[in-house]
Amino acid sequence: MRIRDITYMAIFVALMAVCSWLEIPSVVPFTMQTFAVFFAVEMLGGKRGSIAVLAYILLGAVGVPVFSGFSGGIGAVLGPTGGYIVGFLGSALIMWLLERVVKGAGWKAVIRMLAGLVVCYAVGTAWFMRVYAANNGPVTLTTALSWCVIPFILPDCAKIALAALLSTRLKKRMTI
Repeated sequence: MRIRDITYMAIFVALMAVCSWLEIPSVVPFTMQTFAVFFAVEMLGGKRGSIAVLAYILLGAVGVPVFSGFSGGIGAVLGPTGGYIVGFLGSALIMWLLERVVKGAGWKAVIRMLAGLVVCYAVGTAWFMRVYAANNGPVTLTTALSWCVIPFILPDCAKIALAALLSTRLKKRMTI
């Protein structure tokens, strides 16, 4: 890896942190984290984007307050919503895999991001159900989806549209 690659990845790690702090309070806060993850992978490509997402997660895990609400630490990652943070890495990896199959920008980027979102939702919801059950008793899949996924579908689709639009336009003007 070149210094330029590392610099771009660091910039996108910082963007993910800043976007996680932009939140609309709720039971599970609405943040711009998913936008930043999708945007990073689209701009940097699968490999560098996945490394940036992993670096972001590891920074938060060791206590740097890069997650929503200026939180950090292993407790944030291992808590009920930590699966969605871990799911970001799954999103990045599936987007990287799909780069070779669904090549191109625009609607093809949207397809990659939607696949990433499904992976994030799946990992996060399974994690939530396990942690919630351990602390409070079992929760049904329907209930978990109604709490953790359904309220976020439209906002996350808007974030995907924004990430696809910005990455498509910026890639034409920049060499990253």
